[in-house]
Amino acid sequence: MNPGAEAAAPARPAVDVDTLTFTYPDGTEALRGLSTRIERGEKVALIGPNGAGKSTFMLHLNGINVPQSGRVTVAGMSVDAKNARHVRALVGLVFQDPDDQLFSPTVREDVAFGPLHMGLPKAEVEARVQRALAQVGLSGFEEKAPYHLSIGQRKRAALATVLSMDPEILVLDEPSAGLDPRGRRELINLLRGLPHTMLVSTHDMRLVVDVFPRTLIMDRGRIVADGPTEKLLADGPLLEQHGLELP
Repeated sequence: MNPGAEAAAPARPAVDVDTLTFTYPDGTEALRGLSTRIERGEKVALIGPNGAGKSTFMLHLNGINVPQSGRVTVAGMSVDAKNARHVRALVGLVFQDPDDQLFSPTVREDVAFGPLHMGLPKAEVEARVQRALAQVGLSGFEEKAPYHLSIGQRKRAALATVLSMDPEILVLDEPSAGLDPRGRRELINLLRGLPHTMLVSTHDMRLVVDVFPRTLIMDRGRIVADGPTEKLLADGPLLEQHGLELP
């Protein structure tokens, strides 16, 4: 190393959360000093009992919620009201119910909606639509009506609406809910193949084992365990303490 050379700056994390708190207007404390860090390219599962604060946490990563205290940074950008629009382009949020994201007459129009509102040229919009549909295995479904698709196809179409925005980070809520074994296997293969940084909230412990090397366990607004999936999901007393079961 040259004596005068500066040390390379450490790579920024995809997600950096520091002592995040959030209380709803009715006084419910959803997040209580939550802190975590997710590196670029990591695939991380988020598990915990209902009411643990998982959904509230995920909504902070997309800027739908903004921190009341503490700090959230995604892809080097602070999550606050000023940056909300930019944050939503960086973080693709896929809801549990695909009908919350599919509202147009055709799959093409749904997948094109985000890029069109980014002001992109028509040719670029169409290229993004084709690329996103290919990523989720729905090439050729452009003119299909979303309500004619199976639940598994609708979930993949909803994911395509996010992928067409070219996000850096994907945040998914219960992606395997309602899927039959074939649809679940297709989802597993899809999630494994995507290169994005990924945080997925799920009660599907087999999905966690099959896709996610790292797991966060949330309970009562805090992350109570963080580590290799294989280790955490083999700890019966830990899972039982936080309302979870062995896979």
